[in-house]
Amino acid sequence: MAKRILVVEDNDLNRKLFCDVLKSQGYAVEPVSDGLDALDKARSFVPNLIIMDIQLPNVSGLDLIEAAKADGVLRSIPVLAVTAYAGKGDEERIRDAGADNYLAKPVSIGPFMAAVKALVDKAPA
Repeated sequence: MAKRILVVEDNDLNRKLFCDVLKSQGYAVEPVSDGLDALDKARSFVPNLIIMDIQLPNVSGLDLIEAAKADGVLRSIPVLAVTAYAGKGDEERIRDAGADNYLAKPVSIGPFMAAVKALVDKAPA
């Protein structure tokens, strides 16, 4: 059975790129464009990994990561944060919120897939 990945990304091009690359590697992908839908979608889709944009309209990706890590159902799902915010201290804030890994945009496919594979492989079945 294919590993499931929830992609929370408001930018249409980035979301499509992430989903296309992941699908080409055999993953089942569920795209989410609005962060307000992310946690409900995660509960229904039950992904093996959540890829979370940090800068979302309506809600912060940091708040979503913290909420997921406080949720009994979602707590064990690894989170890969992807963000254009790559300033000093940002990685620490993102990891403190509960992200398991962090990539700065623009994302190169090689490091992106390496990070995805590492997190999916350690995710609970």
